[in-house]
Amino acid sequence: MADMEPTDLLADAFGRIPALVEGVLKGLGAAELNRRPGGEGNSVAWLVWHLSRVQDDHLSDVAGTDQQWISAGFKDRFGFGLQPEDTGYGHSHDQVSAVQVESGSLLQEYYQAVQAKTLEFLNGLDKAALDRIVDDSWDPSVSLGVRLVSVLQDCLMHVGQAAYVRGLPPGR
Repeated sequence: MADMEPTDLLADAFGRIPALVEGVLKGLGAAELNRRPGGEGNSVAWLVWHLSRVQDDHLSDVAGTDQQWISAGFKDRFGFGLQPEDTGYGHSHDQVSAVQVESGSLLQEYYQAVQAKTLEFLNGLDKAALDRIVDDSWDPSVSLGVRLVSVLQDCLMHVGQAAYVRGLPPGR
């Protein structure tokens, strides 16, 4: 890309996540999706749900838009019984166990909806927008650019963890 802008770079980076999510979910049945390594670890389903929730929550916050979790009805469709604002951060054993799916298709659909809103937001940004302060509860305050990189890092870590869990031998 000639004359790549920082927002183009962010859109490209976020644009790589959907193929990773699809690859992790592809061909897994309910037992593999919901298996918790060692009976205590995070399942593939929880990890993909969590990365989707974090991206949805954080991007909708900085974009000033509704979360797909609520506005597109995913909270009700998943039916986990968690609070609407729950993103999985600090989940207890029981809360992680509540995130159970029958197949990866709804997880995939939710992530695709979140990703579409993310790219729509990123495509409307210019370089100067990345300097806007979005959270002044930290020292130093968090700019939009820093928040986007943080969300990107979190998503990549969690999809990598999901790939690892997927590859574990049964019973581990």
